[in-house]
Amino acid sequence: MRIKITAVHVDDQEEALRFYTEVLGFQKKADFSQGPYRWLTVASAEDPDGTELQLALINNPAAETYQQALFQQNQPAAMFFTEDLQADYERMKALGADFTMPPTDVTGSKIAMLNDTRGNLIQVTQLMKWQG
Repeated sequence: MRIKITAVHVDDQEEALRFYTEVLGFQKKADFSQGPYRWLTVASAEDPDGTELQLALINNPAAETYQQALFQQNQPAAMFFTEDLQADYERMKALGADFTMPPTDVTGSKIAMLNDTRGNLIQVTQLMKWQG
């Protein structure tokens, strides 16, 4: 068993797509509609056949309440991993990303947090190699 798709809820799929592709660097994977429903996913440019992230329109009051609670508690809706957090931080910041926490050393890793502009906080993590 493996994870193929996970989701974040967004209030505007077109703006979310722009942010996740142009700022974060993902690529659009699937995009089709049936009536008012739009299925929209992105995937890592480094692993285009890997796990997809659905940019799901937040049209459920329970999901909206959950999203707002996570945001207010400064909890990430998703976590992404990188080999070079400082370089990705500088690249995304230059593209207008709003970081709520710059790269910060924590136990075993370095993390940064940014606002995806659609109601979610995203954590970007670089795992550190243990010195032994």
